[in-house]
Amino acid sequence: MGEHKDNFMKDMIYTGLPEDETELIPIIADGNEEELKNFQAPEVLPILPLRNTVLFPGVVIPISVGRQKSLKLIQDVFRGDKLLGTVTQKDASVDDPAPAELYQVGTVAQILKILEMPDGTTSVIIQGKRRFQTLEYEEEFPYLKAKVTLLEEITPQNESAEFNAIVGSLKDLSIKIAQYSSNVPPEATFAVKNIENSTFLINFICSNTDLKVEEKQALLEIPDIRERGIQAISYLVKEVQMLELKRDIQSKVKTDLDQQQREFLLNQQMKTIQDELGGNPIEQEIADMKEAAKEKKWTEEVANHFEKEVTKLHRLNPAAGEYSVQFSYCQALLELPWNEYTTDNFDLKHAEKVLDEDHYGLEKVKERILEHLAVLKLKNDMKAPILCLYGPPGVGKTSLGKSIARALDRKYIRMSLGGLHDEAEIRGHRKTYIGAMPGRILQNIKKAKSSNPVFILDEIDKVSQDFHGDPASALLEVLDPEQNTEFHDNYVEIEYDLSKVMFVATANTLNTIAAPLRDRLELIDVSGYIVEEKVEIAKRHLIPKQLEEHGVGKRMVTFPKEAIEYIIEHYTRESGVRELNKKLAKVIRRIAKKIAFEEDFNKKLTKEDIREYLGVNQYNRENYQGNDIPGVVTGLAWTAHGGEILFVEASLSAGKGSLTLTGNLGEVMKESAMLALEYLKSHAIELGVKPEMFEKNNVHIHVPEGAIPKDGPSAGVTMVTSLASIFTGRKVRKSIAMTGEITLRGKVLPVGGIKEKILAAKRAGIKEILLSSDNKKDIEEIKEVYLKGLKFRFVNTISELLEYALLKK
Repeated sequence: MGEHKDNFMKDMIYTGLPEDETELIPIIADGNEEELKNFQAPEVLPILPLRNTVLFPGVVIPISVGRQKSLKLIQDVFRGDKLLGTVTQKDASVDDPAPAELYQVGTVAQILKILEMPDGTTSVIIQGKRRFQTLEYEEEFPYLKAKVTLLEEITPQNESAEFNAIVGSLKDLSIKIAQYSSNVPPEATFAVKNIENSTFLINFICSNTDLKVEEKQALLEIPDIRERGIQAISYLVKEVQMLELKRDIQSKVKTDLDQQQREFLLNQQMKTIQDELGGNPIEQEIADMKEAAKEKKWTEEVANHFEKEVTKLHRLNPAAGEYSVQFSYCQALLELPWNEYTTDNFDLKHAEKVLDEDHYGLEKVKERILEHLAVLKLKNDMKAPILCLYGPPGVGKTSLGKSIARALDRKYIRMSLGGLHDEAEIRGHRKTYIGAMPGRILQNIKKAKSSNPVFILDEIDKVSQDFHGDPASALLEVLDPEQNTEFHDNYVEIEYDLSKVMFVATANTLNTIAAPLRDRLELIDVSGYIVEEKVEIAKRHLIPKQLEEHGVGKRMVTFPKEAIEYIIEHYTRESGVRELNKKLAKVIRRIAKKIAFEEDFNKKLTKEDIREYLGVNQYNRENYQGNDIPGVVTGLAWTAHGGEILFVEASLSAGKGSLTLTGNLGEVMKESAMLALEYLKSHAIELGVKPEMFEKNNVHIHVPEGAIPKDGPSAGVTMVTSLASIFTGRKVRKSIAMTGEITLRGKVLPVGGIKEKILAAKRAGIKEILLSSDNKKDIEEIKEVYLKGLKFRFVNTISELLEYALLKK
């Protein structure tokens, strides 16, 4: 097809034609009007479609020919009379236009030259002769041919003053465009000035002005040269106005530039352009902020504060560094959900169902949530409680928060406090600091888009303190129901109401939580699970989840109760179910591999399958019973990971009565050992021990697993029993364990963590537990299912303890 290579005002100088082709320019400048008027053409013409180009009578243009059809047409015509019809395409993107996709009015053209360009393309120089209209297309192959009728050009008989004025205006406008536009070479102005034929001048300008194809086609279809000139003037006036507008904008921002002014030259130009267009995005942003503020539900105090800050923002120069700080601050105020609350779901049956679906057991926690819902339903303005779920890892403390949010139909937020050491993380930075932002409390509230979410403060016991401040103290304002109605964030600078937020903190131990902070929390003990509960949790939650995550269908494999129990007893040693979840995932991964490799496997798992998938047993309950020789006693301890059993071993050797303690013991445990030894010395005769034995024997007490730090008063009774056993030679009863603190006068005091210790004893196969009588109330609070298979003996004094624990010789 044909394409006009560029604006011809440039092409006359930069066509890329050989030097010997310069004789074309006089033809362009001449335009023999009489010859064109009397020009005749055949009734049927080959039609050459043009893209983005409209050829006018008398005008010479170079076109680039690329399509095979077009090349064939040019070659055939050049061998004959060199005449063809040029018609412009309606859609320039069409490669092979049909007759319906071409305009009806075109121009008969004569081929003047065919040039093979250095880049391999073919250029053709053609001159327009006379306008025509297509009547019907007779052929489409090998190229288009159409029956045409020539159209007359209506030219003035005598050039009147009006017509001369039209021609003069066109000349002036063309020259002005050439002067204003840096893309037009100066030689183009010379060419326009030297064209004397008025009709040709009008056609030349119409053809070579930078107008849209539709506008050029409209000009070509006007038969009256005078009317064509007037219409061309209207188009050129618009173009001149646009160019003058650009010059005006540039002149407004033109100034003597020094080094500092250079930096905001672009901003000034942009501002001027925006003013000319009738809008400033900076002004629009501020207007949008004010509009958004009308929808906020904030108090009058907050509204006045925001209005003051937006007014301050409006006065600032957008190029100033303070502008972005102020803009971010106003944006933060807008994004916070002031007094915007989600509607609580007071359907207690629904809440109970959700809690039971997501978690098995945890009756105390569920009961507390339902109590809160019940009161909220009756009163509707109760301050949210600050719950703290504490217990070993893997028991579901964090995931319980999601269930609470789902039961209440509230938004859910989780924030981990582990390792938090900067007070600004809670209260935010002052907005004058570089990179200042609100604290993480309000950032999460903003993210939730609600002022009454369920907010999980995870690992509150792992908050640290250093020179950055004390985050635990900063949390007091967040978690104190009497203070959090007016929580002050350093960045926001105005109080925010957190009283409707339901905070749920989680912790592994209460010992590392600061006392003032612990005083604000409603503590709920989330202890470990017994084997039966773990089996139910695995069946209801863990196994279905792991099957889904590993792409294994529920019907592809079955976990019988015996297989799950086998994994729990021989491959895990924990209070929660985190390790169990990992082991189940490992088993399912092995099964997924067998399915992928199309190997056979038992769909109903057996103990042998479990051993194949998980390897040899990692734990054995029988290994935790070992009171066969004097001096070895089983104790119960509480750790952040749940209850554990520990052995205390004592031995005598000839010496001078020294006491050696090993096993990575803390100060309290060492003191318990010294207390136990002193008690035995003062009651030696009652126990049947000769006093000189203490002077002639060195005592060594060891607690195995020396890599693990151990501390606390709970091992007091274990220490004294171990020493009494080694000095008297009496063995300790089998399958018993004990826990309790001792005093120098022989009292056995109560200790904490009883439920975790009971679970540890059951996991180890212990049958009987010795406790202080004051711990009886703790046993009564524990559900019967946890106590099944265990006997309890309560003692008040060390003598009672030793009397029962030590076997007769």
